Amino acid sequence: MNNCRQVLKSGAAAAGIWTVTGGAQAAQLNATSLSLVWGIPFAGMLLSIALLPLLAAHFWHQHFGKVTAGWALAFLLPFALVFGMGTAVENLVHALLAEYFPFVILLAALYTVAGGIYVRGNLRGSPGLNTGVLALGAVLASFMGTTGASMLLIRPLLRANDDRRHQAHVVVFFIFIVSNAGGALTPLGDPPLFLGFLKGVDFFWTLRHLWGPALFMNLALLGIFYLLDRYLMRKADETVLPDPTPTVDVTGSVSHLGFKGKINFALLLLVVGLVLMSGLWRTPAGVEIFGTHVGLPGLVRDLGLIVVALLSLKLTPRGVHAANEFGWAPMQEVAKLFIGIFLTIIPVIAMLKAGADGPFGFIVRAVTRSDGSPDETMYFWVTGVLSSFLDNAPTYLVFFNTAGGDPAHLMTDMALTLMAISAGAVFMGANTYIGNAPNLMVKAIAEDRGVNMPGFFGYMIWSVCVLLPLLVIMTLIWFR
Repeated sequence: MNNCRQVLKSGAAAAGIWTVTGGAQAAQLNATSLSLVWGIPFAGMLLSIALLPLLAAHFWHQHFGKVTAGWALAFLLPFALVFGMGTAVENLVHALLAEYFPFVILLAALYTVAGGIYVRGNLRGSPGLNTGVLALGAVLASFMGTTGASMLLIRPLLRANDDRRHQAHVVVFFIFIVSNAGGALTPLGDPPLFLGFLKGVDFFWTLRHLWGPALFMNLALLGIFYLLDRYLMRKADETVLPDPTPTVDVTGSVSHLGFKGKINFALLLLVVGLVLMSGLWRTPAGVEIFGTHVGLPGLVRDLGLIVVALLSLKLTPRGVHAANEFGWAPMQEVAKLFIGIFLTIIPVIAMLKAGADGPFGFIVRAVTRSDGSPDETMYFWVTGVLSSFLDNAPTYLVFFNTAGGDPAHLMTDMALTLMAISAGAVFMGANTYIGNAPNLMVKAIAEDRGVNMPGFFGYMIWSVCVLLPLLVIMTLIWFR
C-alpha cells in the first residue's frame, strides 16, 4: 500500500495478524511535495463503496470490479506519467507482492477453513443465545484474530437467526464486537497490535493496559445488544414464527449440538502458527522482484496457507460446505474491492508518513500540545478517525512513530500515549465497513445469505449512535 514505509504489513490482515517483510522496497516518493489531488482516486473508491450500492444497486453488483479497476487506473496511469513507468511498476509490484497477494491468500485460507466447520444443532436466535455467541466471539478474537473468529461464528449465528424478521442489527453488533473490539487484548487479535509486537511491544503489554477499555467496550456493547434484540423480538412477536432451520445434520442424522469438519480446527491453528512463524522468524533470505524484497518467511507462510486451504477442501466431509451455504462470491467481492483500496491508498499513507512537513502535517501536529508533550485525547481520536477510513494497521504505525517509535519508552513513560494509539486503532476500526479487514467480509457473507444489510452510511448511523457515546465515555475515563 505504501511505498514509503519501512515496516510493511504482509497480508495477515485477514486474520488480524501482520508481519514484517523487510529489505528493499518500492521506489521512494518525496511525499512532502505531493498534492492532495493524489488522494482523489482513494476518495472516489470510498465514495463508490458508500454510494453506488444505494444509488445504483444493480449496476454496482454487476460491475463493482470494473469500478474498482477504473479507480486503480485513475491513480496508476497519472502516477506513471508523472513519476515514470519504472517507479509505477515498482510500486505496483510492491503493493501486489508485499501486501495484496499475502492478504488475499490468508483471507482465502481463513475463509475456506472456517467455511469447513459446521455447527450442527437446531439453534434458535434468542437474545440470550445471540448475546452468548457474541461474547464467545469477543473472547476468541484476541486469540485467533478478529477475522478468524468472525469467519468461524458468522455462519452459525446467521443460521440461528434465519427465522427472525430483524437480522441486520445482529450482524452490525457482530462486526462491532467480534470483528473489532474483541481483538484488543493480544497482538494476535488485531493487525495494529501485532505490528506493535513486531516493533518491540511486549506480548502481554496490551492485556495489562487495555483490559479495562476492552472490558468496558465489550460489556457495554453486549448489554446494549441484548436489550435491543429482546425489544425487536417482542415488537415483531417473533417467538411464534416457525423455525425453518433443518433438524437433521449434513449426514441426514438427527441433529445434536456439535461440529462437523473438526479437522478444520487443527487447520485453523496451523494458519495461526504459520502467520506467527512469519513474524518471528528473522532472516535476510528472500528474493528481489522489481525492488521489492519478498522474504523467505513470507514465502513459506503463503505457500503453507495455500496448502492448508487445499487440505481443507480435500478433508472436509462431504455436505459440510453445502450445509454452510459456502460459496466464493463474498471472497471475490472483498478481493476485488481491496485491490482498489490497496493501490489508491498509496499516496494517502505516504503523505501521512511525511509527518508535520507533509500535506497532512496539520493532522500530525494536532496530537502534540504547545509544550511538546503528547495529547492522549487527540492521539486516541485522530488515530481512531483515520483508522475508520484508512487501514488501521498503517495508521497505527504512523502515530506509533509520531510518538517517538521507541517501544521501551512508549511502554513505560508514554504508556498512556501508546494505550490511546492502540485503543483508537482497534475500537474505531468498527466505525465503517472498511475500517478493519473482516468488516466487509462479514457484510458480504450476510448479504449472500439474504440479510438486508445497511449501506455504507446506514452502517455509520449505527456506529455513531452506538459506538460514539461509548468512545466519548472511554475518553473521559482513560484518555483525558
